[in-house]
Amino acid sequence: MRPVLVGLIFLLAGCASINTEDTARAACPSGLAPRTTVDLYFGRNIGPSPGVSDADWARFVDEEITPRFPAGLSVSEVAGQWRGDDGVIIREPSKAVLIVLSGEDGEYARLDAIRDAYRKRFGQESVMLVQRQACVGF
Repeated sequence: MRPVLVGLIFLLAGCASINTEDTARAACPSGLAPRTTVDLYFGRNIGPSPGVSDADWARFVDEEITPRFPAGLSVSEVAGQWRGDDGVIIREPSKAVLIVLSGEDGEYARLDAIRDAYRKRFGQESVMLVQRQACVGF
């Protein structure tokens, strides 16, 4: 019994090493390909009050986001809530930006540069980034 159990363990260990990209590719319907997507969430309050105007936001997109991801992105209005470093719950109007990554080198450095630029320009504690695997088609 023990040799069968050991053999089964080795067989299952081999399953764990299957390339997840190949698995995702097989799972995507025809016409779609596995891609990594990221959502960035930008709060628009500066301190306790609204501060990042529509014009400020448009200028930020034009100067910081579009040059780094010129192939395209989507922007949505969202209502955000989070707890700041001081422990206070903050509710604020926010923007969500969806970007489909191409897989080329340097994309995460460009995402970090966008997040840093927003924090510095508008005095924010953070910009949230969420990464997902998705099946994407254009």
